[in-house]
Amino acid sequence: MSTLISPRLRSRPEQEWPGYRLLVREPLRLDCGIDFGPFTIAYQTYGTLNPDRTNAVLVCHALTGDQYVADPHPITGKAGWWETMVGPGLVLDTSRYFVICANVLGGCMGTTGPQDINPATGEPWALSFPVITVRDMVRAQKRLLDHLGIDSLFCVTGGSMGGMQVLQWAASYPERVFAAVPIAAAARHSAQNIAFHEVGRQAIMADPDWSGGRYLSLGRQPVRGLAVARMAAHITYLSEPALHRKFGRNLQDRHAVTYGFDADFQVESYLRHQGSTFVDRFDANSYLYITRAIPSPATGCSRHPRADSWSTR
Repeated sequence: MSTLISPRLRSRPEQEWPGYRLLVREPLRLDCGIDFGPFTIAYQTYGTLNPDRTNAVLVCHALTGDQYVADPHPITGKAGWWETMVGPGLVLDTSRYFVICANVLGGCMGTTGPQDINPATGEPWALSFPVITVRDMVRAQKRLLDHLGIDSLFCVTGGSMGGMQVLQWAASYPERVFAAVPIAAAARHSAQNIAFHEVGRQAIMADPDWSGGRYLSLGRQPVRGLAVARMAAHITYLSEPALHRKFGRNLQDRHAVTYGFDADFQVESYLRHQGSTFVDRFDANSYLYITRAIPSPATGCSRHPRADSWSTR
């Protein structure tokens, strides 16, 4: 295994993603039964690994997150998504800990995903990319830690889908994790979670510019479908009482409804903003694959006869 700069997204050929790249040459056996490889893992590190290699903290990102935990995002320029947690003197104190975060397998910020080039065809993988699970993401992260010479993590932590990865680490590699800190996460998705993600995927696939998943080869982008998928997902990020507290029935920059289809209400404007800004930084096929990975029966419970049970065995 060696480091390299992986091919960029075809939609952003000029983009230079900051950070590290690891080319994993040995194929990874996926839950779907495919031996996948070689593949690239993009990651960031903060702090210094101590001589005993015992101070490593792995941060796992959420569905639409990335490895830029405490760095400005290279596309949006926004501050790192956990900059208030990672840094000198903060909760994950980089003067004490060596913090690692990797873009998940199937992602679109440097780790191999459906937007990357399939070496067998010379075209983007698109829907020929293999279906992955959270357990596959964790297996790929383990390859990164093996490369870094880290046998045991002091802590693995993350929220939402990141928390599901944390649970998978505890289930798959308990001997390599001293402390597991999942945040706002569960071992499996509920029927409602699965349903909302299906709505999002169908919105993407219903966009004519999705083109059966081949939009990059055709120079298109299914921005309308991806924006709607993001809007639907954001409804699930706040409870109904929280939405009411935040927005209520307040109008957006007007004193009366317009009797048209503009965003009259603040909550409508909020959702439209979340959708329109999301398409600038995320790949539609990656969204399909990652939302499919989340409810897949991988985390611990996949080997348990009862779907409502979870075991680390």
